[in-house]
Amino acid sequence: MSAPAAPQSSQSPQSASGRHATRAGRREASRASSRRGGYAGSLVVNLVMLWLVNVWPGWQAVPFLTAGTVLVIGAVNASIVARAVADLVNLVFDLPRLRALGDIVAICFGLVALVRIWQVFPLDVIGTPWEVVARVLLAIGIVGSVIGIIDAAVRLLRGRFPGGAS
Repeated sequence: MSAPAAPQSSQSPQSASGRHATRAGRREASRASSRRGGYAGSLVVNLVMLWLVNVWPGWQAVPFLTAGTVLVIGAVNASIVARAVADLVNLVFDLPRLRALGDIVAICFGLVALVRIWQVFPLDVIGTPWEVVARVLLAIGIVGSVIGIIDAAVRLLRGRFPGGAS
């Protein structure tokens, strides 16, 4: 008597790998959708910030900003616009190298704004403990910007989104 035949799977190895590819495709589509949602959210926030700073209520309504703010507002606006433009481009194209390039440009604009704020220091907190807090936060922002530029440059060379997704 011979041994009974082993049960055979109704799925071939090809269909299993096809199922895996389909799952991976859905996962990537979900990531792309999440990234696009992030770009759209960031774009809206930046446009609202631009409006709040320049139109209503305007930077003049902030009680701790001094008249020296006029010397930095151009750099701050340029930073906001650069990030908004990068987000708009990412929303349309969603390509890793293009995102990295947009990040470099936007972070550079932000770095210029932070350095300008450091130089002018248009905050009405001089001589108080808040001056130290503000300077420390500006320094952290400057260092973080430099790190962000380096990270984006590496992503530009590697062609990968943050977190390793391609």
